Amino acid sequence: MTGTPQIDFGDPRGLADLGTYLARASRANPDGAVRLQVLGTLLVTTVAVIEGTGLMGDGTVLGMRVVTIAPSDAVDTTVSFASVADRLARDGASAVLSVPPTTVRAPWSGLTPPRDGWEPVGQLDGGTIDSIARQGISQVAEGTPENAGGHAVDAFRRRTWGAMSDTVPPIAAGLAFGAHVLGFTAPGEPASIAAHGRWTRLSTSRGHVLVR
Repeated sequence: MTGTPQIDFGDPRGLADLGTYLARASRANPDGAVRLQVLGTLLVTTVAVIEGTGLMGDGTVLGMRVVTIAPSDAVDTTVSFASVADRLARDGASAVLSVPPTTVRAPWSGLTPPRDGWEPVGQLDGGTIDSIARQGISQVAEGTPENAGGHAVDAFRRRTWGAMSDTVPPIAAGLAFGAHVLGFTAPGEPASIAAHGRWTRLSTSRGHVLVR
């Protein structure tokens, strides 16, 4: 293959939806990146709402959307939000995304959640998930001292987003935060919770959020 790889959404609205998804993700992780994977006629877009720590990426919260696309070039690359936003600004009325050529190194992009073997553990209402997320957002805002060092702030945020809810089933606050900030939840609409080893997954009709 020569030239710039292209992903054909088949409809300009599909490309616009990608822009909305990445804009939401960038609010949580402004300097973040997106992994774009074309698997046949499916596009898997993965973002890190919260980047984890250590070799195992503990505490990583990933957002994932899978959409059907028109036949496109083979793509598996990780690029910055900013580079995709630049492309969208130029190609916004199009249905085709020209994949940015400059890749970025994102440790989380090497984490591959399992595709099958998930065990369902229950459901939670979208409004409940939003409430857990908003509580965590308030805790982070109120509990971060102005003069605290970077390590202290990071440690506090990890504790906040790693805390388990008192719901049934319980979920990590970071999982709720990911679903909330990416716009995957809606009051009255249930979200399915599933587990696989170290992973937990929250799924709605709009996408998936995974934590490990």
